[in-house]
Amino acid sequence: MAITRRDLLATGSRLTLGLAAFASLPALSTAPALAESFDQDKLLEKGNLEDVVLGQDDAPITVIEYFSLTCGHCANFHATTFKHVDEKYIKTGKIRFILREFPLDPLAAAGAMLARCAPSGNPEPMISLLLDTQRTWAFSDDPVKQLEIMSKQAGFTQESFKACLTNQKLLDDITAVRERGHEEFKVDSTPTFFVNGEKHVGAMSVEEFDKILEPLL
Repeated sequence: MAITRRDLLATGSRLTLGLAAFASLPALSTAPALAESFDQDKLLEKGNLEDVVLGQDDAPITVIEYFSLTCGHCANFHATTFKHVDEKYIKTGKIRFILREFPLDPLAAAGAMLARCAPSGNPEPMISLLLDTQRTWAFSDDPVKQLEIMSKQAGFTQESFKACLTNQKLLDDITAVRERGHEEFKVDSTPTFFVNGEKHVGAMSVEEFDKILEPLL
């Protein structure tokens, strides 16, 4: 059974989106992942949604991150290591960094939808805002209200906020991105990175990221 628009608009002390669409996916593994590599062209094939891309298309290294907006490790990575990666590698044209949604729960799916609906047309600032303020909204007693507040900071109105969370096609597309990541590229936790096709699991430190990237430059 798919998540419905009515589920997404459920309010109260918790956001209830209908877990069936996520529960229908295979269980996520907690076992350590073995090093794997995947075909870069396959990884970059167009999916249901346009990728959120930072950096230059002709950069020699492509990094893909599968993330969840309610994942504490993802928030920590973006608060620490990502800032270093952005300054040293993305802004200098050394890597192209791609963000892909892999919501671990319905609340993360709602946040991902709002990022895709951002009035600016660019999901990345909203993704950054929600990761930076994760503890404020994701762990509050009323995450729906907190998401609404965050969304209005990004230029949403009450009407556009509701319209976004009733967009069943968008929800289906985000779910499809997650399903493809799991089925084709064996993503089962967040954050998961692919560096020129090589899979790395977990919120890597600055030193760990440098160790991977520097030999490729």
